[in-house]
Amino acid sequence: MEAPALLPTLVLLAVVLPLLYVYTASVASTRFPTLRGRRVCLLIAHPDDEAMFFAPTVLSLTRPESGNHVKILCLSTGDADGLGDTRRRELARSAVLLGLRGEEDVHVVDSPDFPDSMTQTWDMTRIADLLRSTFAPRQPPSSSSSKSSSATSAPTATIDALITFDSGGVSSHPNHISLYHGARSFVSALSRPGWAAPVDLYTLTTVPVWRKYVAFLDAFLTIPVVSVAVLLGGGRSNNKNSKKTTGKKSDGGNPGVLVSMSGLFGGGRETYGAARRAMTDAHKSQMVWFRWGWIALSRYMYINDLRLERLKP
Repeated sequence: MEAPALLPTLVLLAVVLPLLYVYTASVASTRFPTLRGRRVCLLIAHPDDEAMFFAPTVLSLTRPESGNHVKILCLSTGDADGLGDTRRRELARSAVLLGLRGEEDVHVVDSPDFPDSMTQTWDMTRIADLLRSTFAPRQPPSSSSSKSSSATSAPTATIDALITFDSGGVSSHPNHISLYHGARSFVSALSRPGWAAPVDLYTLTTVPVWRKYVAFLDAFLTIPVVSVAVLLGGGRSNNKNSKKTTGKKSDGGNPGVLVSMSGLFGGGRETYGAARRAMTDAHKSQMVWFRWGWIALSRYMYINDLRLERLKP
């Protein structure tokens, strides 16, 4: 095709594809199930994870009409460059921009157990025990072999859903991957014979690199895959101890898949612009040149799909 003939096609695609995405996003927001009236914790490794990876999810779950109470638990201050105090404040501001009720719903852990490191894996037992002491203090520690005195009663927790990275960590970051294993260990330990865990674990899907940087266009790949999985009732994950389902609801009645798509245009609360501002206005210390490329091109700024993990006790 010659250049003069190609130009009208490119112009047509530049108009049609964004409009098709906007229509798809509006349909997804009404057709796909979501969490309502739930206590939700987003578990992240570093300040800015909530904006760079989970912004569409947080914007969706904090809709006032959803009735959810969303909190963020961050296991490090991101102090690799000595900016821990600054980044802690930036996270609190970003969380409010993304719709959390207030800065008091953000908790940042500052512990030598969880250093901000591109090379260090965090101990999953310590992560699980931290989650237990925070959200299920009546549950015995993961390292304990003793039986709970309340083994005959249903396990309880102060949250209904926990959201974090999957086993790929989106970017293969060892801190992200550690969260997955720690969260899985925590939720598995909550199960007892005859009782399901009171917390549902959702993980953010890691996509191949070529899909990671196609911005909103990835929706045209994500939505068909998720829709088919929902119709077929889900499938198995690669982890032998976990069954990841999409179509099947959890024992608590929560959906098996969560899809969140941010609008492209306007300045509303559930738009790409809101996700972008959470980075550019709040995380100013992190706005080096390559962050701008991520903000513009990463599909995680536009769309999130999270899958329910069914874990064996």
